[in-house]
Formats: sequence, structure tokens, C-alpha cells
Amino acid sequence: MPVALIYPLAALAEIAGCFAVWAWWRGGASALWLLPGVASLVLFGWLLAQVDASFAGRAFAAYGGVYIAASLLWMWIAEGQRPDAWDVAGAVLCLIGAVVILMAPRAT
Repeated sequence: MPVALIYPLAALAEIAGCFAVWAWWRGGASALWLLPGVASLVLFGWLLAQVDASFAGRAFAAYGGVYIAASLLWMWIAEGQRPDAWDVAGAVLCLIGAVVILMAPRAT
């Protein structure tokens, strides 16, 4: 599976899992929200482990940029708060950083 698909799916799984915990802990939702939340976080971990990178830390660092952008999309779509220009600028910088990390030429 290509990294361009893995990272967005991992971000969705992580954000959904964390949101389930947030909804239970901070939002007063039923503890049953934790069941799909934990399943989602397990899926997140599995997806991230599929990234073909020589070091886990590098895969995780590049994923961070995607996570930031996906979190802002979640805020907009799921929570109804539109990102402002600073949010968008920050996300673009983070995505550029993720591309640099993933695409940099390296000796094997």
C-alpha cells in the first residue's frame, strides 16, 4: 500500500480513536465510545507499521505533518470550526516537511 494512502488512513484512525476518548472523558459520552476508539487506535498503529521506511522514527516524523493537516480537517468537518489562515499555513509547512523527510535521497 502506498504511503500516500497509508498516512491519511492512519491519521483518520488515530483522530477517530482519540476523539472517542475525548468524547467519553471530556464530552460526557458513554464509556462504550472507548470500544471503537481502542479498535481505531490499534488500526492506526498497524497502518503506520506498514510504511516502508528504514527507521520507525523517520516514518513517524513524516506522518506528523499529515496528522496535523488531518486534525485541522477533522476540526472543520467534524467539529464545525473552520481553520484560519495561520492553521492552513502551518499545515502546509508541516506537509512540506513530511515530503522532505520521505523523499530525501539517502545512502542505504
